[in-house]
Parts: sequence; C-alpha cells; structure tokens
Amino acid sequence: MDLRENNRENIEYMIEAIKDKLQFVNAGAINAKSFNTNKYDDLVEIYEMIMSKPNFSVSELDAIASELGKLRA
Repeated sequence: MDLRENNRENIEYMIEAIKDKLQFVNAGAINAKSFNTNKYDDLVEIYEMIMSKPNFSVSELDAIASELGKLRA
C-alpha cells in the first residue's frame, strides 16, 4: 500500500491498523469516515510513529487518542 497517496482507502487502512495495534477498548469510537483528507499528512505521521514502537505507556495512549480526536472532521 502506498501511503503517499491521500485517499479514503489509505485513511481506512491506517485507522484500522492503529486500532489493531493499540487495542483500543472503544475502537468503535474511532471511525475512518470521521477523518478528513485535509489532515492526511498528520494522520500519516501518527500512524508511522505508532507502527514504529513496540508498546506504549498509558499516558502515550491518552496522548495518541487525543491527537486522533483533533484530526477528526
């Protein structure tokens, strides 16, 4: 998958991968349709950071959830 392309399919892929990796308890609250393509670059940065780390502290998870919330349309 080429994440350099700003499209809905890539957004859905990244959101699903983030939810799987972080094992969010309320994963239903994070819906790929809520993310707009105008914040695509920010979403890619968050996705790459999440995929590069093996685990996260509680405070990191809170910060990630907060940032994802800010990116939603």
